Amino acid sequence: MFESAEIGHKISKKDYKQREPVLRAALVDAQYTLLERAQFPVIIIVNGVGGAGNGDFVNLLNEWMDPRHIRTEAFTAMADDERLHPEMWRFWQVLPPKGRIGIFFGSWYTDPILARVMGTEKDETFVHRLERIRQFERMLVAEGALLIKLWFHLSKAATRKRYRTLEADPKTAWRVTPENWKQFKHYDTFVTVCEQALRKTSTGEAPWRVIDGSDPAYRSLTAGEHILDALNRRLTGKAAEGGIAAPVPPPSLDDRSLLGAFDYGRKLAPRSYLHQLMVMQSRLNALMRDPRMSRRALVVVFEGMDAAGKGSTIRRVTHALDARQYRVVPVAAPSDEERAQPYLWRFWRHVPRLGHAVLFDRSWYGRVLVERVEGFCTEHDWMRAYDEINAFEEQLVASGAVVVKFWMAITLDEQLRRFKEREATPHKNYKISGEDWRNRDQWPQYERAVGDMIDRTSTDVAPWRVVASNDKLFARIQVLTGLCEQIEAALGPKRRKNRP
Repeated sequence: MFESAEIGHKISKKDYKQREPVLRAALVDAQYTLLERAQFPVIIIVNGVGGAGNGDFVNLLNEWMDPRHIRTEAFTAMADDERLHPEMWRFWQVLPPKGRIGIFFGSWYTDPILARVMGTEKDETFVHRLERIRQFERMLVAEGALLIKLWFHLSKAATRKRYRTLEADPKTAWRVTPENWKQFKHYDTFVTVCEQALRKTSTGEAPWRVIDGSDPAYRSLTAGEHILDALNRRLTGKAAEGGIAAPVPPPSLDDRSLLGAFDYGRKLAPRSYLHQLMVMQSRLNALMRDPRMSRRALVVVFEGMDAAGKGSTIRRVTHALDARQYRVVPVAAPSDEERAQPYLWRFWRHVPRLGHAVLFDRSWYGRVLVERVEGFCTEHDWMRAYDEINAFEEQLVASGAVVVKFWMAITLDEQLRRFKEREATPHKNYKISGEDWRNRDQWPQYERAVGDMIDRTSTDVAPWRVVASNDKLFARIQVLTGLCEQIEAALGPKRRKNRP
């Protein structure tokens, strides 16, 4: 894959001096057009062989363009605090919004490649991480991002020569470290692993551009013109087409739905409820104080029809938790800042570190519920979201999180009763609006959307728990019980100390 990048491409100084000012002016023009329109973000990934000029080009690009509207991030090995979150968390924190450019010097490729080269991970793990990257990049492009991936390459001989040249000059000797030479000993393995990574992740929507890094002039102009061409194409065209989503499932022939098949008649007497509430809150509190939870995070999702009792149930859960270790995140319509990012961005911001919990009052499932029913996104967008959501939750679980998802289900008649009660109760008036009444007219569409959501996103690592909630007391105990059971299953049995 690197053959063409090892033949020694060169450009004369005269040619470079003629073309460089023209290129700079065009890049700035494109940058300001991007900024003015604010229709999509640009993510430029810069990776490659050591000594191939990766850092030099990042500095040059900031010099050529207006650095006030560029966010440059350099990624090395994960820091201790970053290891308390899922692997991709640190990249989500720095994604550029629409209209801006982000330059990632090193990226989500760096750690998987180095881990495979140094032998700390097996090939199957490496392949799995590459597939996760493919999913991530596919989602970024589908959400509108322009993803430009540059790989600067040097042959083994050219790399050795570059290091020795830098070391010989006192002004540049600092740029070659013992770590560089240590990694150079693994050059052949490094190139083999990188070839595999680039082949697996050079896709139609996010291809790699491999550039010969032996001549600075050639390297700079080739990379700069590639970025300019990609920017202009996008500014004058449209976003790359995503893959074809699976067809929308048709309604059942007998018109029965998953939610309609539940038994909503189960109730709990107040005295029994108070006793069970105390028992279950105590059980949850003990689980959250278990030393093993310091190596876990807890993510709890509450979804349900309007007036299903999500808020009151969340309060019963939080009464059992240490206020220093949890947050409740209420999710409403996205803000302007959130609309400028992929839809999962605002949820990645709240992913808890190990030892902490986050409870979402509504969640990322709005993409396949409200946005689907109300037409706020296209059919292709919400159909692809099922796979993106499953991948997101798999990453949370793989990093140590326990993901518990509740759908609070009520009947249409019970919702009507609660709406009228809210209207008649002064301190509950704020909970009811014309939007709530309008949504009742779309009950069948929401019921179908919920069924599709549960069918497609109830996985072995993050199953849905549907709670019949016509009786709030019964529902609260069901939620607390389900929450405790899933945490216990994740922790496993306690190890008994050997006794003499």
